[in-house]
Amino acid sequence: MSNASQLQDDISILLGDPEQYRLVWSVEHAQPHAYLGAHPTEVGGVLGTIIRGYQPDADMAWVVVGGEERIMTGLGNGVFATFIAGTRVPLRYRLHFRFPDGRRVERGDPYRFLPTLGDVDLHLFNEGTHRRLWEVLGAHPRTIDGERGTSFAVWAPNARRVSLIGDFTGWDGRVFPMRCLGASGVWELFVPGVDAGALYQFELKTKEGWLRRKTDPLAFAMETPPAQASRVVETRHEWGDGGWMGERLNKDWQREPMIIYELHIGSWARVPEQGNRWLTFREIAPLLAEHCHKHSFTHVELMPIAEHAFYPSWGYQVTGYYAPTSRYGSPDDFRYFVDVLHRANIGVIIDWVPAHFPKDDFALRRFDGTALFEHEDHRRGEHPDWGTLIFNYGRPEIRSFLTANALYWLREFHVDGLRVDAVASMLYLDYSRRSGDWLPNPYGGRENLEAIDFLRQFNTAILVEAPGAFTIAEESTAWGGVSHPTSWGGLGFTFKWNMGWMHDTLFFFTRDPVHRKYHVDQLTFSMVYENTERFINSISHDEVVHGKGSLYSKMPGDHWQKMANIRLLLMYQYTRPGKQLIFMGTEVAQGREWDVETSIDWHLAELPDRLGLRDFIYTLGKVYMASPVLWRADPNPESFEWIDFKDRENTVLSYLRRDGLDHAIVIFNFTPVPRPNYRIGAPEAGKWLCVVNSDDAKFGGSGCFPIEAYETSTEWSHGRTQSLVLNVPPLGALLLFPARIWPIPEDTLESEKPQ
Repeated sequence: MSNASQLQDDISILLGDPEQYRLVWSVEHAQPHAYLGAHPTEVGGVLGTIIRGYQPDADMAWVVVGGEERIMTGLGNGVFATFIAGTRVPLRYRLHFRFPDGRRVERGDPYRFLPTLGDVDLHLFNEGTHRRLWEVLGAHPRTIDGERGTSFAVWAPNARRVSLIGDFTGWDGRVFPMRCLGASGVWELFVPGVDAGALYQFELKTKEGWLRRKTDPLAFAMETPPAQASRVVETRHEWGDGGWMGERLNKDWQREPMIIYELHIGSWARVPEQGNRWLTFREIAPLLAEHCHKHSFTHVELMPIAEHAFYPSWGYQVTGYYAPTSRYGSPDDFRYFVDVLHRANIGVIIDWVPAHFPKDDFALRRFDGTALFEHEDHRRGEHPDWGTLIFNYGRPEIRSFLTANALYWLREFHVDGLRVDAVASMLYLDYSRRSGDWLPNPYGGRENLEAIDFLRQFNTAILVEAPGAFTIAEESTAWGGVSHPTSWGGLGFTFKWNMGWMHDTLFFFTRDPVHRKYHVDQLTFSMVYENTERFINSISHDEVVHGKGSLYSKMPGDHWQKMANIRLLLMYQYTRPGKQLIFMGTEVAQGREWDVETSIDWHLAELPDRLGLRDFIYTLGKVYMASPVLWRADPNPESFEWIDFKDRENTVLSYLRRDGLDHAIVIFNFTPVPRPNYRIGAPEAGKWLCVVNSDDAKFGGSGCFPIEAYETSTEWSHGRTQSLVLNVPPLGALLLFPARIWPIPEDTLESEKPQ
């Protein structure tokens, strides 16, 4: 046989299957590991290994095995191969490539490694029950067989080809084609030499042949918008909140005090001297913890902090569900933020948005060229109000993606609660749609059965996987059982925002006091349905934006009356059943609407009347937290009882809060006319202390009636055998306790007052 024939035979052996060779260099191979990498082979009766490497545009290649460098045969189109006799797989080696301009690249070979996902993970994912999906999909720095690198995995079942691209490939989709793991639709690749900090995306070829560049749906960090790449990260944070997390396990949050401070991190406080920049997670954490202590807040609720390209969306148009927004720092910076607040005994709630996602083409939209995360039919897949897309909750992989995402925030970042946005839009197929523009469920109804199943699955998973955490539904309709256990047929949420109460209450408070007597039902109606759900009394960001005016501007009257009305509203909110939520800016009675581009008007905080308001919020919160009568029996109907809701002429309302044998009395005067010598029935005889008077001069009130102690008389009133005669201040409220149970030493109330 001639030398030419021998060479031809060797090249033919090295080349292998010509079709596989073609698929590799044309970047069409869905199983590149089947051709590239190390493969046991027999050549002329000699056992050994053929190693094939691939590097587009390279003109020479070498393989280094056991410290020995061997030149590889060029097969054309960037494919190189060599046969090493007497070797067996698995085989450790490295590849060197040279380019025509003289550059050289040395790297480990991604195509010599086994898959980093197992069959169980793929099965659970496709079944819709993988609760730790972030541990297998996404980008994970790791060491495999002595090589440090990063494993990448992404779901794209309808793609013809998926390639990993990044700053380590020159964003060239030819360099690292990925392997498809069978019918799972998951594509996977481990790349040696890629570590934390690297930027990456996926290049997908659709069935039609179009190329799409996409960020990783499970990216744990992303570039700061408007840049779009995903970033490889590795956590190094060491938690110090073990005490908080241990205590959380035993909390029944429905019977705990809860005053939630809602805020948007980017507009809570800014640095005017540095271009009006926002604070980072690390900068804001100690400031926010101190602020919460000075105002007696037990929890903060962050408007969405998952990555979002469009800042004015406030975070509600999420483009990176697993990535804390890089605007404020790294994932470890957010861990630090939660850690600091926990160590200060402040809980952390985040807004979570599983109802819809934006149409940004670099993110989830038509991810692999098909409606993968959304519905194909616009009548199910598009949200008419927000111009966004709706998740396909009936698809098992989407249920895995979303359920795992919720658990990711709770487990990886120690978040205590998730407030789920826009639940009503998930529950109704005809939500905000015209007749004929929606598809009924299989039974002809308007209920979204797939979304209902998902919400139940999500809440059940949290009970099992994140004990002590809680969920809150923003649900604006009268859907029954939102906060009932799934075993009772409910959706399984811990709480529901009481949006009916919020609308009715704000309607009442915006009325001129002279007309309020005609609208008392706006306040009393909420008690008709109070115990149908477990509520949070929320006055949120939605009520102080888009022309609705700030809380201060909503109130009628002059400046003094506006401030008095705010104190009156807060006294009503804190003393009725349910947990409490207020939005940032309330504590300084900001006059203008919230603006996401600017800071809260903190210059107002030092004005005497605002200091009084802050002192009031602090004192009311301290009293609330120290008084189980105001919260421990919230789930029980007997925790609340009207004393008098019929005095429309004076516009005075009064009620009891109960916890077993203990009581508190709250009385409100919703007019600027003092009501001296006002008699109400009392639940027990003896001495009663007025612990909080919203009209106290130190809070900015008129001080027309000093705080007093009252003794009951035996005169009947409101169906009771004893009564109290109270001096009820103008636009004011009194909170009274029997002297026998008043628990707070005076020095406790003075310890952390706003300065």
